[in-house]
Amino acid sequence: MHLIILLLVFALLLYGPQWWVQYVLARYNRRQEDFPGTGGELARHLLDRFDMQQVRVEVAEGTGDHYDPEQQVVRLTRDKLDGRTLTAIATAAHEVGHALQHAQGYRPFLWRQRLARTAQWSGRVGSFLLFAVPMLTLITKAPAAGILMFLAAIATLGMTVLVQLVTLPVEWDASFGRALPILESGYINRSQQAAARRVLRACALTYFAASLAGLLNFWRWMRLLRH
Repeated sequence: MHLIILLLVFALLLYGPQWWVQYVLARYNRRQEDFPGTGGELARHLLDRFDMQQVRVEVAEGTGDHYDPEQQVVRLTRDKLDGRTLTAIATAAHEVGHALQHAQGYRPFLWRQRLARTAQWSGRVGSFLLFAVPMLTLITKAPAAGILMFLAAIATLGMTVLVQLVTLPVEWDASFGRALPILESGYINRSQQAAARRVLRACALTYFAASLAGLLNFWRWMRLLRH
């Protein structure tokens, strides 16, 4: 019985935020509002308004909504790019919020960018080391070498968790430090503000489930190391 309850708690922690995010975004993506433009048009307008003409707006092919700091592109899925829904408008403002963070040198955003580059190769190295540990231990017959490699693997995998933790405040700032004040300055009316906050909260928590999953995975490896 206790095991079942524990599994249910883990399932809620891992998948609950993701389900909630999808529900909120879908709920406010159905009804067409009386907006003068689409999500893509709002993104272009805001980028021009804040003197970021060099940042492009494109459709996200095979990926979710995001801002690409390397290529300086705001990418929106087709329904957000062409939609006149509250989800489309709020999501566009959220991604422009990331472009503003980049342009204004927002330190947590820049830290995440650097950490993400490091995590890309460290994750590959960590995965390789985890697979190599048993083989190295068999070949060298030296448990100490295997333990050292295992510690190195855990350290490299920990970089991914660190990136995910830094991501949370960056996403929250993009929604409530950037996008919400912009939207409330005249882009949405009073009756839409509460719903816009829900959508922006969902945008900010998109990576929350991934962070929890990463922490759980890291915790499992640490437990294995202790035993």
